[in-house]
Amino acid sequence: MAGECILIVDDEANIIDLTRLYLERDGFRVEAARDGASALEQIRLLQPALVVLDIMLPEIDGFEVCRRVRVDSDVPIIMLTAREDDVDKIVGLELGADDYLTKPFNPRELVARIRAILRRAERASRSEGQPLHVGDVVIDAARREVHVAGTPITLRAKEFDLLLTLAEHKGIVLTREKLLNLVWGYDFYGQSRTVDVHVAHLRKRLAGSTIRIETVTGVGYKLVV
Repeated sequence: MAGECILIVDDEANIIDLTRLYLERDGFRVEAARDGASALEQIRLLQPALVVLDIMLPEIDGFEVCRRVRVDSDVPIIMLTAREDDVDKIVGLELGADDYLTKPFNPRELVARIRAILRRAERASRSEGQPLHVGDVVIDAARREVHVAGTPITLRAKEFDLLLTLAEHKGIVLTREKLLNLVWGYDFYGQSRTVDVHVAHLRKRLAGSTIRIETVTGVGYKLVV
C-alpha cells in the first residue's frame, strides 16, 4: 500500500498542504488538483489509487467530477463537504462516492479512512473461490460480477460489497454498525445513514429477483430468499 498515489482535489491550498503532509508521512505519493477540470485530467493520466474530492470546486464541482468518473472507473472516492447536514453526503454517495468527511476534519482520520478503503480494495482484488449462489442471484467475487436469473446487472463498488456481505450472512440480521464495519472496513463514526442509502439502491438493482433485503426495525438488515 505504501507508495500508492492519492489525488487530492481541493481549491484551498492549506487543505492540500496539510493533507499532503500527513499522507506523505504515512508513505503515500500525493498529487493535487485545484479545480474539477484538472481533477478529471489527473485521474485519467495518473490512475490514482484513491481520490480525495472536495465538493465546492471552481467551474466543475465535485458532484459532477464524481459522476463523470463513475462512468468508467471504480477508483475509490472520499468526498469532502463543508456542510454539516446530510444533503451533500447523501448526494455524493448516490453518485458513487465511497466515503465522505466534513470540514474541518482530522487529517489522521482521513489517513485511517484511506487505508481502510485501500485494504478492502486489495482484499477484493485477491478474491478467489466459486461464485456464490443465492436464489436466482449469482455473485462472482473474483470478477466482481452479479447475475440475476442469468442476466448481468451493474453495481457500484460499495453496492457490490454490501450485497456480497449480506449474501455471505444470508438469513442473519446485521446491524448498521456491523455492516459499516464489514463493508466500509472501520467504524463509520455513527453515520449509519450511508447504509440505508446503499440498501435502497441495491433493492432497486435487485427488483424482480427471488431475494430481498428485509429491514429489521430498530436493528438493521438481513437478506432472505
